[in-house]
Order: sequence, then C-alpha cells, then structure tokens
Amino acid sequence: MTQSEDGAERLPRPEIDAELRAGLAIVGGVFPPTITPDLIPFMRRSYASPPVADILCGHDVDHHEHTIRGHLGDDIVVSVFNSPQHTGIRPVILYAHSGGLMFGDRFNALALNLDWVERLGAVLVSPEYRLAPEYPDPYAREDLYRTLLWIVDNAATLGVDIGRIMIAGASAGGGLAAGLALAARDRSGPALCGQLLIYPMLDDRGIALSTKQFDAVGVWDRVSNETGWRAVLGDRYRTSEVSPYIAPARSTDLSGLPPAYIDVGSAEIFRDEAVDYATALWHAGSDAELHVWNGGFHAFDIFAPHTTLAQGMIRARTAWVENRLAD
Repeated sequence: MTQSEDGAERLPRPEIDAELRAGLAIVGGVFPPTITPDLIPFMRRSYASPPVADILCGHDVDHHEHTIRGHLGDDIVVSVFNSPQHTGIRPVILYAHSGGLMFGDRFNALALNLDWVERLGAVLVSPEYRLAPEYPDPYAREDLYRTLLWIVDNAATLGVDIGRIMIAGASAGGGLAAGLALAARDRSGPALCGQLLIYPMLDDRGIALSTKQFDAVGVWDRVSNETGWRAVLGDRYRTSEVSPYIAPARSTDLSGLPPAYIDVGSAEIFRDEAVDYATALWHAGSDAELHVWNGGFHAFDIFAPHTTLAQGMIRARTAWVENRLAD
C-alpha cells in the first residue's frame, strides 16, 4: 500500500503510458473519472456524438435508419452503415456502444468503426438500445437481441450473410455483446462468427483487484462502475438475481460460444475482469484471443486514437475482425 496526497491508502497500480497521460488532461473536461448519479444528465450531453453527417464527412459510406421492435415490442432506432464500393452479400457487425449503460448513443466510436465498413466491406448495424436508470435490465440486452433477430429476418434486404454475423461492443457494450453471445447460444438463436469484446464491462460484483486500483484515475473508476451497475440493476445489484446476460462474468458455462477477441488496458478497472473472462473461456474449451495493452487507460482508443498505443490496439483488433469475417 502507498498513500495519496490526502493521506488515504492507495493500492499500487500500473502507470498510465506517458503519451496517453497528456491526453487525459483533455479527456477530464468531458468525461470525469468519477461519475455519480447526479452526473448522468451531464454525461448524456458531454458524451453525445457529433452529428452523424459530420462523422461521415469524407467517407464513402451510406447511412440508413430503421425503426424496429425492441424489448416488449417498443420502437427503437437502428442505424445501418454500408459502403457502395462493396457489393454482393457481405458480412455484418452488430455493434453495442459504450457509456456505462447510462449514456452514449449509437454513433459513439463510429469514426473508428468505419474502417470495418470501408476497408473490410462489412455492414455495420448499431441500435439505439435503451438506457438506465429509466430503462433497467433487461431493456438494453433485449433490445440488442431483438436487433440480432431483425438482421436475420431482413438479411436479403440488408444484403448480408447470416453465416457471418459478428457481435461487437465497447465497455458497457462489450458486456452486452458477451451477454448476447450467451443468450444466442442458450436460446438456439442465430449463429455468430465472433464476439469482439472491447474492454468489456462484465461483472457487477466488483470483486476484481483492478476495480479497486484506479479510484479517481483515468476514465471510469470504481465509483463510476458502481453507479452504472446500480442504475441498470436496481435492487438486484450484487445479488443472486443478476442474469449472466447482463453480467456475463456470472456465467457458469462458457462452452459452445463463438470465438472471442478481448482487449483491455493494463491501467484500467476492467483489466482483471477481461483476463478472467478470457481464462474462463479457455477453461471451457472456447476460443479466445486476449490483448492487454501496457499503460492503457479505459477507452484510450476512443479518447486518444492518435497515440502509438491506440494505433497498435486498433490495428490488432481490425486484423482479427478481418480474419473472422473472411472465414
């Protein structure tokens, strides 16, 4: 143990990469490290994406919006992105955005993900799943599952190959993606060719050591994590009533799942959850590729995509996506 400037004991922790530390000074103005319930309205404004037309400017990508039936038959909006340069039947990636299950929108990280559309020729589908606390579990995960079924039902219109459906997500969306893979297996739903879990939010119990190492440091600390889980789970938080479809680390059976790619920073709270989940997948006989990026804080690829570490992360991730979609 060491002591912080205020005298409180602090767990030793890995250092944040020097190049990334410079970026954190800018990040703090729009994404404070500690998020409490009173900050949810602020986060919904500060973490909102720019207009989609601005993101797509300079990209040869078409965007279409669809209104589909989400959980309980309610309407949700889904965005579909494709490149007119790629024709024929194409693979499809269903992407769940980040935001701690409380904020964010379907255009988060779109600038990064457009490479899958333009270079790899994938169709990208991003739903506006509903957010807590107004819409607690199971809204978000069931909205995502309904989007998966919609893709299969409309495959001919979308021009996609239902044999090459990948589920992907970042942070809270990474947890939703892992939960969707479990639900699709258990419900005999559509087959998935891969699950891309980007620094995923997997466990409401907060038992991993890394959860406690980064209080008020970087992006998304222990208190923020507790805020998100309490918002989505309510009275079920940290009880036996929590479904593995929303907290996949609780699953006792990770067999029979599609190949997984998991990446995470060494200097963030989800590090140990990600490592433990990859290990559990291996123990169950499932295929998983794990990357722990030394010195990376949470979501550094989104907040500092120009850095050397982020560029390496993005290249490795894209190479895996390309390999899986080519099969």
